Order: sequence, then C-alpha cells, then structure tokens
Amino acid sequence: MSETQPTLQDRVPVSILTGFLGSGKTTLLSKLMRNPAMDKVAVIVNEFGEIGIDDALVVQSNEDTILLNSGCLCCTVRGDLVDTMRKLFIERADGTVPPFERLVVETTGLADPAPILHTMMADPFLITRYRLDGVITVVDAHHAMQQFDQQYESVKQAAVADRIVLSKIDVTDPEMVATVKSRLASVNPAAPLIESNHGDVDPAVLFNAGLYNPLTKTADVTQWLKEEAYRDTEGHVYHRHSEDRHDEEGHSHELRARASP
Repeated sequence: MSETQPTLQDRVPVSILTGFLGSGKTTLLSKLMRNPAMDKVAVIVNEFGEIGIDDALVVQSNEDTILLNSGCLCCTVRGDLVDTMRKLFIERADGTVPPFERLVVETTGLADPAPILHTMMADPFLITRYRLDGVITVVDAHHAMQQFDQQYESVKQAAVADRIVLSKIDVTDPEMVATVKSRLASVNPAAPLIESNHGDVDPAVLFNAGLYNPLTKTADVTQWLKEEAYRDTEGHVYHRHSEDRHDEEGHSHELRARASP
C-alpha cells in the first residue's frame, strides 16, 4: 500500500448509524443494503445474523465479509473497531475487497456514540484515511419518551445526531409523534427529522451531513454549526456542545484548577 496519505477529499466518508434497542435501526440498514445507490458503500455491522440478508442477494461470502448483488460490501466486527476499519482500508487498497467510496458503521443498541466519534478523531491511521461524515440516529416514535426518561444512552444518541430517522410513526398516535418531535427539538434542534415506515428512506437524505461538502470540496462550517437552529428568542446562540443546551435528562459539570499561591 502506498505511504502517501489521502487528501481530505480523498478520505473515505464515515457515517455512524446508531439507535436504541428496537428502534428499527437494523430494518433501516437492511433496506439501505438492498438499495442500488449503495453499490459503492461498505457497512461494518456487529453480527450478520441481525441483518437478515436474503440469500438471493449474496454474491460472495467469506468469514469476514459479504458482498451483495447491489455492490454493497458488509464487514463484521471481529474485535476492535479500529482494527476492523484499518483492515478494511488496507484490503480496499490492495484489491482484496471491491473499492468502496463510503463506510457506514452500525453501533449496538446500547452504545454511546461518543467513544466511536473520539476514536475517529484521535486514531492516527483513521484520521488520515477516513473522515467523519455524520451520525444517523434512529428513534422509535412509539417508545421514545419512555426510553428518554429511563435510558440516558438514548438521549445521547439523539443529541449527537446529524440526521434523526423517526421510525414506527405508522403505529404511533399522532399526538405522541408530535410530543417526540418536540422533545427531539429540545435535545437537538439542528438535526433534520426524517420520518420512516419500515426502514424506507432515500440514502441521499442520510449522507453528506458533515463538515466537508463533496460538491464544493470545501469545509462548510456554517452548515455544520447550523447556528440559526440554536438561536434563542433573545438572539443568543447555544451549540450542541454548549453547557446551556441540554435535555432535562442531561447535566454538565465544570472543573476549574486553582492557581498556586
């Protein structure tokens, strides 16, 4: 493999797909994997058995990867995520696996996305080969309020999202759907809400959510910050990581070091 490090525009965009247990994340991923628009996308999943891939869709399979007739390459996590991403990139470079232009990483239903995001920004190998495109969080409209109140991980998953897919709206009372949307707006006002029935979502609305704009090949800081979404009635701006922007289930703490006398 060449030692030349890819430029920003050549680094593989990575989307983190998360969502609480039972949210419909697996259904969404399964539908995406069957979409022809995903022909140059690699997907890292936890267990193939949870995805439910039809045998007719499988072109080639080995211990670590499955290649679908849509062109989508699926890779399972056998150990550390960093090792899996490194191995996948090397195999892409030497031609062992088909070339892919995007990577989707599916987390477990109880996973806090923060450590994965930190890894993406801290590992020397990953930051020079991949670039974070965004976090896609699936929220179960039917059970979201109970999960938000009882499972803090579900709140964190929504808070860091760049795209929120609201699932099960077809089996949820409209008033409850409105309540969930209001709660999500307080947790993360900048993330677009995408309604979904049975995982049917156009891949185009999920990706290219990050700082890097693939059309202009430049960093669009304004688009990423979405300042207008965080502006209050008095004109103050509170961004996603500001201590003044939190759901009632989230809290912040400040530590200050006292100077030596």
